[in-house]
Amino acid sequence: MGNRKATPAASVDQFLAGLEHPFKADVEALRQVILSAAEGIGEEVKWNAPSFCTGEHFATMRLPGKVPLQLILHLGAKKRELPPYAIEDPAGLLVWLGPDRACVNFAGPGDVRTRASALRAVLRQWVRHVPERAA
Repeated sequence: MGNRKATPAASVDQFLAGLEHPFKADVEALRQVILSAAEGIGEEVKWNAPSFCTGEHFATMRLPGKVPLQLILHLGAKKRELPPYAIEDPAGLLVWLGPDRACVNFAGPGDVRTRASALRAVLRQWVRHVPERAA
């Protein structure tokens, strides 16, 4: 994986400082889980939420929605397929939305901390399938 940083973390820090969200502590905890999942993960604000990348973007938080906090996992800009069996998910965190994306829902306060270890394991596997950005 590359060491590409999308933009300085300061932009995400600024976004979170101004964020009014009932699960703000969980949003911040989720950010830390993602950043600690693998070497070289960068972050930026994209789609009006924290988004994370190695070479390509692979995870974006969804803040307003039916679920109070959701993490959308994807495989970058180009359409790719990732079969569900490619990711070991014994905790059943992933809800597959299509052949190239899945989500993890956090419905209650503290869900992120409770599921952090299982999520980190899923993320470590997921980033192996994200392509490097062409130089």
